[in-house]
Amino acid sequence: MKNKQTVEIGSLEKLSKILGAFDENLNALCRELSVVAYVDGVSVVVSGEEHAVDVAVQVLGALSKLADTGEAIDFGRTSYCIELAKEGRAQDITSLTSGVVAVTARGRQVKCKTMGQKEYVDAIKNHSVTFGVGPAGMGKTYLAVGMAVSAFKSKQVEKIILTRPAVEAGEKLGFLPGDLQEKVDPYLRPLYDALQEMFGVENYTKLMERQIIEVAPLAYMRGRTLSNAFIILDEAQNTTKEQMKMFLTRMGEGSKVVVTGDVTQMDLPDGKESGLLDAVNILEGVEGIAVRRLTAQDVVRHPLVMRIIRAYEKAEDKPKQTRKERDER
Repeated sequence: MKNKQTVEIGSLEKLSKILGAFDENLNALCRELSVVAYVDGVSVVVSGEEHAVDVAVQVLGALSKLADTGEAIDFGRTSYCIELAKEGRAQDITSLTSGVVAVTARGRQVKCKTMGQKEYVDAIKNHSVTFGVGPAGMGKTYLAVGMAVSAFKSKQVEKIILTRPAVEAGEKLGFLPGDLQEKVDPYLRPLYDALQEMFGVENYTKLMERQIIEVAPLAYMRGRTLSNAFIILDEAQNTTKEQMKMFLTRMGEGSKVVVTGDVTQMDLPDGKESGLLDAVNILEGVEGIAVRRLTAQDVVRHPLVMRIIRAYEKAEDKPKQTRKERDER
């Protein structure tokens, strides 16, 4: 059944925010929901199939409320709102504007951009150990660093420790110059970058010199007890079962642990089981431990990344075709 509805926006300024540059947000709405929409004064008129129009109206209403809070409405946020509206949850997007994860050295507020991110951040707040599992581009590491910086600034912890396993991702560490720390520094670069953005380069350097911030390969954690610290293990899919157990048992009094990883990008040698998968299977449901799985819907990079991830997921779900079957076709 065909339907037409009008959404009152209220002002040209707010309408401009909602439409986006060159009407890219409105065009995305029309494309994703197969509706026709046009501007009439300070209103948007939507027509098409009844259900699609209802969803589009929910999206425009949610974006209008978002604009009232002063939040930027970009193409990515509009696409995410459309995804929520398809599930009947368009209004959830306004809850993302409350609560600041951290503030960067330049004063930019770091906030969650998806409901999956919000659930992940809430889990970190409320649990001693949190596993954040999901594909790249979901802000798992960046948000964890933001939470670590926030905890340090509010004096909840005395140190920030970030670590990654030194696993060769298609390259040979032995050919890189320097000692082990220098060899793995390129792999730790995303952690350095996030910390420098949060603290500023000068403060970050001072904290590193005083060993209040420590960024080191996982091998350096062995034999230590890490107390009153916020500890992040990144790229945990590349730990072995033994390494993961070693790491988790380093946790001391007053510490919080966040473990992040993408089980679709494992660089372990053949036959080695991922310590991340093993730990999640064993520890999910244990008191004080949270497991949060982020999905393609939580991608905060270019919207195309979401479609790429979904295409790969779809391909992996298909039964594998043998060479003989392909030749027969």
